[in-house]
Amino acid sequence: MTFSLVARCARTGQFGMAISSSSPAVAARCAHVRAGVGAVASQNVTDPALGPLILDRLEAGLAAPDALRAVTEGRPHIAFRQLLVVDSAGRTAIHSGAEVLGLWGQATGSDCAAAGNLLADPGIPAVMVAAFETATGPLAERLMRALEAGLAAGGEAGPVHSAGLKVADRLSWPMVDLRIDWADDPVGMLRAAWDIYAPQAAAYVQRAEDPTGAPSYGVPGDE
Repeated sequence: MTFSLVARCARTGQFGMAISSSSPAVAARCAHVRAGVGAVASQNVTDPALGPLILDRLEAGLAAPDALRAVTEGRPHIAFRQLLVVDSAGRTAIHSGAEVLGLWGQATGSDCAAAGNLLADPGIPAVMVAAFETATGPLAERLMRALEAGLAAGGEAGPVHSAGLKVADRLSWPMVDLRIDWADDPVGMLRAAWDIYAPQAAAYVQRAEDPTGAPSYGVPGDE
């Protein structure tokens, strides 16, 4: 029901994830990022609790493969889960259980990992990794390019209805957290939302840290 990519930016240290699904509000359940720590996707038959558990292991100093193993070994129903992890050193790990739905695939690259289930083609994660590795610009833009490439290569076997883009920088809250929870063209709408938000993202961070030095809001009454 899902295709996604998690990634680290080696230049900035940001972590992020892009995801799309036929299910509603996929990013609300599946996207997990933590500044300075890593990014985790928890998908297929989703258990949202697994994302924070893996991030906790990463924050405690475990590498991505070890953090994934620590959470998955012996856990009930783990055969139904698909999990992707990237850590602060760019190491990656993926778990695709025996009960993952439909055609599924997974791929890893430099600072990134992609996977999906109920796919139109099992090679779609590899397409997403290649798109991410060749894209330029900020991490969020490269994540969007990967998601768009996955959709263009076939995406899910059926239509997708939700999508999300999430990026953690150096603060406790994500600097980018955009979601399309139900639509006929969620990836296209996510692209439009990101294109609007991208030139403003840094200003929102500055307003949080020091409103006195932040740019104007551009609304009536703002001087």
